[in-house]
Amino acid sequence: MSITSFTPWEGLVGGLLIGIATVAWLWLYGRVTGISGILGGLVLKEPAGDRSWRAWYLAGLIGGVFGYEWLTRHGLPGTHFSVDLQASWPVLLAAGFLVGVGTRLGRGCTSGHGVCGIARLSKRSFVATGTFMLAAFATVFVVRHVVGG
Repeated sequence: MSITSFTPWEGLVGGLLIGIATVAWLWLYGRVTGISGILGGLVLKEPAGDRSWRAWYLAGLIGGVFGYEWLTRHGLPGTHFSVDLQASWPVLLAAGFLVGVGTRLGRGCTSGHGVCGIARLSKRSFVATGTFMLAAFATVFVVRHVVGG
């Protein structure tokens, strides 16, 4: 799918699925769906008994990508998107590292602050999400118009 074939229905359905999953996670387990916190707890600090659900959660996220890919190759109806990476692997790894540093500094990521925190009307999450967005706008501007020429 390219931006020219976007329909509001795709965004609506995707947003509803994210919202339902986030609310279900909060209601069922009393936890905010913050992916950086889930990953951080898996690799950095949580006790061994708390690592299992984190590993399964992340495996489900990654498995969902492969499941979607498999379904699109085997007859899933509708319009599908593809990803065309326009950066080298070293650049992508450096960007991922910088995002990780930012999530540690911001004490959360866009899923924790942007989806869950704003929905709970957290002032801290409004500030964090605004900061994420401003940093993203600035990065795109610099990469596309200053560095990229």
